[in-house]
Amino acid sequence: MTDSDETTGEMSDGLQVELFHPDSDREPGDTNKELMGGWFDIHPIVFPVALIIITLFVAVTVLMGNQASSAYERLFNTVNDTFGWFYILAVNIFIVTIVYFAVGKYGNIRIGGVEAEKEFSDFAWMAMLFSAGMGIGLMFYSVTEPMGYFQSPPAFFGDVPQESGTAGTVALAQTFFHWGFSPWAIYGLVGLGLAFFSFNRGLPLTFRSVFWPLLGERIYGWPGHIIDLVTVFATLFGLATSLGLGVAQVNTGLAYVAGDAVLGIATLPTGVGPQIFLIAVITAIATASVAAGLEGGVKRLSTLNLYLMFALLGFLLLVGPRLFVMGGMVEAVGSYTNNFLGLSLFTGTLADGGSTIGTTIFYWGWWIAWSPFVGMFIARISKGRTVREFVLGVLFLPSLFSFLWLSTFGGSALYLQLHGAGGVISAMDGPNGGTIAMFAMLNQFPLGAVSGILATLLVVTFFVTSSDSGSLVIDHLTSGGKHDVPRAQRIFWAIIEGTVAALLLYGGGLGALQTAAVTTGLPFAAVLLLMCYTVYLGLDNEYQILESEAFREQIQEISDRDDMVVTSSGGDMVTNVTEGGDTASND
Repeated sequence: MTDSDETTGEMSDGLQVELFHPDSDREPGDTNKELMGGWFDIHPIVFPVALIIITLFVAVTVLMGNQASSAYERLFNTVNDTFGWFYILAVNIFIVTIVYFAVGKYGNIRIGGVEAEKEFSDFAWMAMLFSAGMGIGLMFYSVTEPMGYFQSPPAFFGDVPQESGTAGTVALAQTFFHWGFSPWAIYGLVGLGLAFFSFNRGLPLTFRSVFWPLLGERIYGWPGHIIDLVTVFATLFGLATSLGLGVAQVNTGLAYVAGDAVLGIATLPTGVGPQIFLIAVITAIATASVAAGLEGGVKRLSTLNLYLMFALLGFLLLVGPRLFVMGGMVEAVGSYTNNFLGLSLFTGTLADGGSTIGTTIFYWGWWIAWSPFVGMFIARISKGRTVREFVLGVLFLPSLFSFLWLSTFGGSALYLQLHGAGGVISAMDGPNGGTIAMFAMLNQFPLGAVSGILATLLVVTFFVTSSDSGSLVIDHLTSGGKHDVPRAQRIFWAIIEGTVAALLLYGGGLGALQTAAVTTGLPFAAVLLLMCYTVYLGLDNEYQILESEAFREQIQEISDRDDMVVTSSGGDMVTNVTEGGDTASND
């Protein structure tokens, strides 16, 4: 970068602060407390209260055992039975809202300001957002979910014969619906709101900031504290349950590959003990990665993740039924797109939705509950992208890759069942359930041991990157929204995540906690509906300023005075100027 470029960038940053940031003396982390000689830089309320809530919740869940599980299950069922329609409607509103932001007049607004540059390459950005979004889940459900619908076709599609070719098509289409555009619209909406208010308005990178247009300075008080505490809860416990799910798959996968089914060289133990050991080992790797920071650790591991996914995907396409997979994917995408509107509004009220609509509501609650975690991480890595680029990238790239992944793994399992090879369903009915499905499928193709080991390694790296990204998000939340926190603090939260997962696994509370975490999706759905409005207010305010004549005159005066020109990549320029030419703060 030349001296002129640096000067122009500094000038642009100064304009962004002077003319766009709220008229407030507050800064992210300005009330923080430093502990242990600067090793910790914590928010004085969110950090300690979050630790207390986490400790109490884990203790109650473990000590109460089945009672806690029953209580969470009743609450979960009550919420879903009563408010399932609300989940369905809310997700459709989120999709319409984020698409409107991308294709409408706000699409050229740049996250971070006029001259903001991309912090990460497109490939690294895509790798990180995908690894954080649903990596472990795709590994676990890419075979089990299509096979489940293959046996019991979704009610939406009518009377489809079980375990038929048509059942295979609708099974993939229903799976696409649960893992495609809808969840990524939720993540994208949250990520856009957090990124805009943090990078364009200089507010803390925490969930409280998206409510600045409504709360103003009160986001720094107890309303903001409560918002961030609920976000910490959903993030940590959602991660703990997913990590428990991931480590179960690692354990059974290693045992399956090493045992008589594949290599026949060892009988590895499965169960709580080995899984806690694996949590300890993988958490140690995650701790080392998160200590290296976003650039040195998370970015590299996320990139490795994507390479491993491409390797496993390419391998199965090479040795598996690639023509069947490609043809099945095209057919399933056609069914998915043709039925998208109907699927999106299907509640099962007038038709017997059965277990499928319950699964949809579960997923919507799960994605909404996870949206603060995934959305905040996506926001952290997305500075420098326009709104249109951000939305199209977040909405389409992971969805299209998910379609290919689900078609390859789910389609290969369907091929085996339709052509008489079988084995996958019988393995799913065994003691290890869905954790063994992918490995049972891979073992029926050439070099099953190699692909099984690669799949296990991929689950491990997804485990690590999920822990990494979760630690960074919780760091932001508990440090007053600061973008950079001490290394010791990042390490602390990575260890806490692994410890919580291990304790809940030992106490039998992971399943119970998953239902409790998903139940938080209900209040978050209402919060996200309000967020649609606050993000609209922020973007509209910025757009009005971009288009104002007073703004252009102000920029020209500055350019003439300093003998330089301020430009933007899209030709738009940004400031906040009143009709009289004076600068005005943004609310």
